[in-house]
Amino acid sequence: MGGEFRVPGDKSIAHRWLILAATARGRSRLVGVPGSLDVRSTASCLAMVSERGRPTLEAWARNVGAGTEGHGSTWNEDGPEPLLTPLEVEGEGRSALAEAFEPLDCGNSGTSMRLLAGTLAAAPFRTVLVGDPSLSARPMERVAEPLRAMGASIATTDGHAPLEVVGGPLYGVAATLPVPTAQVKGAILLAGVAAEGETTVTEPAATRDHTERALAALGAPVSIDGRTVTVQGVYQHDAFTGTVPGDVSSAAFLVAAAALTGSELTVREVGLNPSRLHFLRVLERMGVRSETRPVREELGEPVGDLWVAPGADLHGTVIDAPELPLVIDEVPILAVVAAHARGETWFTGAAELRAKETDRLTGVADGLRTLGGHAGVEGDDLVVPGLGLRGGLADSGGDHRLAMAFVVGALVADAPSEIEGTEAADVSFPGFIEAIRALGASVEDAT
Repeated sequence: MGGEFRVPGDKSIAHRWLILAATARGRSRLVGVPGSLDVRSTASCLAMVSERGRPTLEAWARNVGAGTEGHGSTWNEDGPEPLLTPLEVEGEGRSALAEAFEPLDCGNSGTSMRLLAGTLAAAPFRTVLVGDPSLSARPMERVAEPLRAMGASIATTDGHAPLEVVGGPLYGVAATLPVPTAQVKGAILLAGVAAEGETTVTEPAATRDHTERALAALGAPVSIDGRTVTVQGVYQHDAFTGTVPGDVSSAAFLVAAAALTGSELTVREVGLNPSRLHFLRVLERMGVRSETRPVREELGEPVGDLWVAPGADLHGTVIDAPELPLVIDEVPILAVVAAHARGETWFTGAAELRAKETDRLTGVADGLRTLGGHAGVEGDDLVVPGLGLRGGLADSGGDHRLAMAFVVGALVADAPSEIEGTEAADVSFPGFIEAIRALGASVEDAT
């Protein structure tokens, strides 16, 4: 196993760049936008409110869907090339956004719903944002409340989607978030550049910083002081060009597979944003050696290669509550690595995992147990004693990160395993199963 690989473009970055392209003045050129389901939701929603951007956004969302469902969008040296066809989006600024006369369907993407709510909070019309049953169960007052304070009219449905946004003139606020969440921070900042005066967002713990990096790279007056981000409005950005870096959260699954199988691995052209790399520090504490090699920047985002050394000697660790937000998307795969390590691993203060696409706190523990391992939930803590996996049947519950994590865990289980719902990987990592096969793993279609 092992080798050199590329992963699909970073969906967290792609969401933000698509929104910024649709609200820019002029023609933006984006390369490497991933064909994941979540990103296609953002593109489709933007097409409904951006008259100038509609033709290319609609065509891209339609064509990339047809192009990725069958063969995926991940590549190794001997496989097909990545989707590097440029996506050109014509914009006329935020003021040119137009009312959609039907709801914007965000699918399963909480990032789409929250960031679009912030973007549309300044638009002088009514928009309804809807999602699938999973997204409709996720908390939305956390984004609605600060946007109301800025002057927008935001209505939730018992605190959840559908979300009705009636935009208008906005005014800067000082928002202190009760829960660390990059989606809500990003929504407030996207509203803040359209608001009169100064908008500040203070987080209880650091989260990913893609929104503020992109805004600063586009010339917006952004300043950062510890966990407080400030933006001065009103600012209108111009068109831009950028290549979306590879998704380091997707790379985490390949890193874990290499660590579990003792393989050497290099992931090329991946995003190396420090706010996304904490999972490597956790893996280092568990015995996995890795190295990041920055090469360049794209719209404020460092890009380069990620190398993983062969032959990890895995042992347990403690991931405490303050660092949980920095690995919130990687907890499922870190838990799988922990299941094969010596000693216990604790994820403490992990209540936010219950507010993801599924209840990942319970889902991870249940999946590890049904795969013949040991795991438990104690209050808001996830405890994984190690001791390996014997093999078995695990159900992803339609959660893309659980599906991929369980597949990786099963690679070194004592007996064959079956994972239900692996098609959910297309939400963030189209072609994930093909990538695992390319690593040298034996994965049958029924897995």
